[in-house]
Amino acid sequence: MEENKGKSNNRRKKIAAFITFPLLIVIGAGILFFYREYKATHISTDDAFVDGRVHVIASKISGTVKSIYVKDNQFVKKDDLILDIDPIDYDVRVNEARAGLETEIAKLAEIRDKVDTTKKQLTGIIASMEEARANLELQEANLRQAEIDFKRAESLLKKEVIPKEQYDKAKTTYDVAVAQVKAAKERIKQLEASLETQKAVVKQTETSLIPQQAQIQQKDATLKGAELNKSYTKVYASSDGYIAKRSVEVGNQIQPGQPLLAVVPLDDIWITANYKETQLERVKPGQMVKIIVDTYPGKVFYGKVESVQAGTGAVFSLLPPENATGNYVKIVQRIPVKIILDQGTDPSHNLRIGMSVVPTILVNSK
Repeated sequence: MEENKGKSNNRRKKIAAFITFPLLIVIGAGILFFYREYKATHISTDDAFVDGRVHVIASKISGTVKSIYVKDNQFVKKDDLILDIDPIDYDVRVNEARAGLETEIAKLAEIRDKVDTTKKQLTGIIASMEEARANLELQEANLRQAEIDFKRAESLLKKEVIPKEQYDKAKTTYDVAVAQVKAAKERIKQLEASLETQKAVVKQTETSLIPQQAQIQQKDATLKGAELNKSYTKVYASSDGYIAKRSVEVGNQIQPGQPLLAVVPLDDIWITANYKETQLERVKPGQMVKIIVDTYPGKVFYGKVESVQAGTGAVFSLLPPENATGNYVKIVQRIPVKIILDQGTDPSHNLRIGMSVVPTILVNSK
């Protein structure tokens, strides 16, 4: 009786095992199927982080830091004053440049006065020339009349009509008229020579205006450069954001281009996810992304795929791979995918650049 009962129990166990085993296989196959479907439509990676803009603030000039108006992690707005550089040296340079410019402007005024003077002298010479020409015409007329009177007196003297005294007087008048015409011609020649000389002086003086104006432009550029450098003694925020990586203190001597601090605008952040190249077959811009941040494991952020980088990360590294060396080993590459966060996802700006995240792209969402 007990033997029959044991055989019946064994039989029931075999039947249960026979039924349970295929059932487990079916359930496992179903789980595997749904898992494969999930993995095919939900592409995830843990090689991802929060990314964003980092505005490095550097000085354009050298100098000593006089004042600092911000603290670490302080929020600032664009064009807020961050720090002052001691402006004393730059004030001196501005004053020197301004004095140099004023000196050259004074020289230009002197040259212009000289040009005006030489032009007035030229006008005077031209007036004297006109007067001399009129005088020559007068003297030539007097000469013609004196010549007629002299010839008449000479003829009358031969006829003994007039005394020799009258003849001598007519001859003297004629000789004087000849001399006066000659003197008038010489005067014109002198004035013509003076006129050409004065024209050359005027031209030379006017020509000197050009280099002087160029000198003024140079001094003006020097002044503007000095004023510009002075304006650089005040360093302003280049965007809205939070102060980070501050490495400067009051009294520090800084150099042009030296990084002083950074401004991080947290309203312009995204996710950089480095997916394996084998995962990107179905990834396209616009697909929805669920994002889990290590810092906030209970909170889900949402975003969309914006773009896929044009090359793998290795291509843009400092030492890109050289596969033509003969020692090639195939390695699955990773390609950065840019994921932008939906508006309102992070209203309190809890996300920080560099945080580790796990994004999951829903490839059927578009």
